[in-house]
Amino acid sequence: KAFVSVKRLVKIPLSAEQLAALLDFAFNCGAGNLQISTLLRLVNRGDFVAAAEEFKKWNKAGGIVYRGLTRRRLAEYKLFLSGS
Repeated sequence: KAFVSVKRLVKIPLSAEQLAALLDFAFNCGAGNLQISTLLRLVNRGDFVAAAEEFKKWNKAGGIVYRGLTRRRLAEYKLFLSGS
């Protein structure tokens, strides 16, 4: 489901690493959150550096910052940038 959603939402070509990072994000945060995110908007503009920074903002649940979410988003950030 995450793969289908990401392929539908992303309008430009991505590297395998960028796609993997967005798939992980969509799987964990939900395709609906990806759809309304600044992250997606920046990806579709081709502004990959700014888009990568957006991963870091998704480290909260219920308004509380979680170490595990921070680590996961940092891993997605690094993976996304490794494909730029």
